Amino acid sequence: MYQKLRLSSALLAAALIGAPVYAQDPKLVEAGKKEGKVTVYGSLETDSAEAVFKVFRQKTGIDLEYWRASSTKVMDRALTEYRAGKPGFDVILTNDNPMQIMSREGIFANYESPSAKEFTKESIDPKLGPRYRNVMIGILYNKSIIKPSDAPKSLEDLLKPQYRGKLVMADPTQHTTTTQWVASLEKLLGKEKAEKFIRDLAATKPIMVESLLPAAERVASGETPVGITYVKYVHTFGERGAPIDYVRLGKMMGDGHYLTLGNKAPHPNAGKTFIDSFLGAESMTILAKQGEFVNRKGIYPPIADAEKIQFVEMHDLDSKAFAQKKKEYQEIFLRK
Repeated sequence: MYQKLRLSSALLAAALIGAPVYAQDPKLVEAGKKEGKVTVYGSLETDSAEAVFKVFRQKTGIDLEYWRASSTKVMDRALTEYRAGKPGFDVILTNDNPMQIMSREGIFANYESPSAKEFTKESIDPKLGPRYRNVMIGILYNKSIIKPSDAPKSLEDLLKPQYRGKLVMADPTQHTTTTQWVASLEKLLGKEKAEKFIRDLAATKPIMVESLLPAAERVASGETPVGITYVKYVHTFGERGAPIDYVRLGKMMGDGHYLTLGNKAPHPNAGKTFIDSFLGAESMTILAKQGEFVNRKGIYPPIADAEKIQFVEMHDLDSKAFAQKKKEYQEIFLRK
């Protein structure tokens, strides 16, 4: 669909050259080998996960089993097994909201990885450890349709008449992450302005799609000139030749992702070894190369001005709050 372009990034090269080397504890690795394997439940995309898992397998000689599902399914399975006294996981790898719920259920152990000291202070949760990546939502636009000088400069600019019916976004009445993003807009705009913005945005009749990926696909292809979606897709689709860029908002909201050891892990040493490896410079650089905003110091994705973005974590919502917000947004966004 798009021509593949060769990656060229000074930021990435600097990360690769300057990243500190971390040698894993040989005694811990040996203990992990004796346990045979590590089992990880998570929602990290398969391509990204396998690239990082390959490093772990090669450097430690420990086998790894990965069960991937949505964050909700990961949480449900982990809690069900834990309550039954038969947890099959060593490490859980998913986003903040379900991780906080599982933490309150007491299923995690406190493990302070030596790799954690290389993460920014503000990204470390006292119970979950380092927030290894920020998955940020912003405004993407197609440069072949909208000139950079004419692109939106703020969220409020999306309300201008020229974007009526020409903005694509995931359906906040169906897509959980977008529900969370809309519900958290008060963190950027303040409560009163956010409530008005949400209603005004709905009045522009945005094109609704099922998730954030198809929103980015429509912007990349030029089918829709502007969209609300993950900022990392600038790199994903840019690598394929799409004329796509993002609006430099300064502050952007999104979700934090963690990995944490279970307190009844069948293979605790292998689990600790995996966490050390995953949080290491090599693994974090691999993720950054794929467009991820990781929190290990000095490592950035090959996206212009990535280091200038201020991350704002979205509100944590429980199942009751999600249901309430989706009902509220049905009345706002689906009105005829």
